Amino acid sequence: MGKVVLVTGVARRLGGRFVRRIQREPDVERVIGVDAVPPEHHLGGADFVRADIRHPTIGKLLAEYGVHTVVHMDINGTPLGARGNRASVKETNVIGTMQLLGACQKAPSVQRLVVKSSTNVYGSAPRDPAVFSETTPPKSLPSGGFAKDTVEVEGYVRGFARRRPDVAVCVLRFANILGPCADSPLAEYFALPVLPTVIGYDPRLQFVHEKDAIEVLRIAASEPRRSTLNSGTFNIAGDGVLLLSQAARRLGRPTLPLLLPTLRWARTALRSLGITDFSPEQIRLLTHGRVVVTTQMRETLGFEPEHTTAGALADYAHSRGPGLLPPETLARTIDRLAALLPAGAQP
Repeated sequence: MGKVVLVTGVARRLGGRFVRRIQREPDVERVIGVDAVPPEHHLGGADFVRADIRHPTIGKLLAEYGVHTVVHMDINGTPLGARGNRASVKETNVIGTMQLLGACQKAPSVQRLVVKSSTNVYGSAPRDPAVFSETTPPKSLPSGGFAKDTVEVEGYVRGFARRRPDVAVCVLRFANILGPCADSPLAEYFALPVLPTVIGYDPRLQFVHEKDAIEVLRIAASEPRRSTLNSGTFNIAGDGVLLLSQAARRLGRPTLPLLLPTLRWARTALRSLGITDFSPEQIRLLTHGRVVVTTQMRETLGFEPEHTTAGALADYAHSRGPGLLPPETLARTIDRLAALLPAGAQP
């Protein structure tokens, strides 16, 4: 008999892709996908159960199916389409996690819990260290938004781990996830024809390719391989760091440097037009940036990302098409100008 895996948040693309991937594992007999809305994508041979994790019915599912592994992916920073507003997302993140953990605590069949968290727990502040390790405390705790949600969620997860020491708990703190199907706030920002930035700042950023995100979730949901341990908290990011200005050039997007108050006004204008939504925490990220160290991801979890930070951005850029200033076109233009100038002159 193989194990039963329950995955939350399967209506989102990343959740759906993980469900299809985990079904191919030889020790998995059955996969249960749970979400409050039906997914628009195919879930393979998984069973979909329409259920809201904010309600106690989630406990009945764990008992009915004898769930062995729970992969909690329904922790997000933005609503799913017309699913709701920021308040409903916060309720799902925080109240939903509380209900799910309470149900897991009462379910003796549950032996493994994987939680999709975020490096947002570290916040973004001017006095932050150059890099965050898993044990580095933030200079200032996030005061609101998705970042605060993740801090609260991880607090509940630590409490659950103390109450159920027999359950293997793995928390994955993902950097910004990018790729052709990414639907993260930063992916929406990079899709703008012109990127508003904070004048005088050029933050350092890290990305995770969505394929790597799926693979590390699979590793966390499986029995640990020899010489590895997939219990604990791990930063997940691709190798390397990119400045926001470098990312903009590679995307072919011109930047529009704005004073911070003006950027906040632009955020309100874009949100009212339904184009995108700059949360205050995203503005802080675009001001101060954030970089994490991934030593534990490699040495303890035993995961080596296939894509670097630059590679994840390149794949995302390829899927979105050229921007207003494609790098190749810009380079050819500069070369032509250089050829027209007298020898020794600079374009």
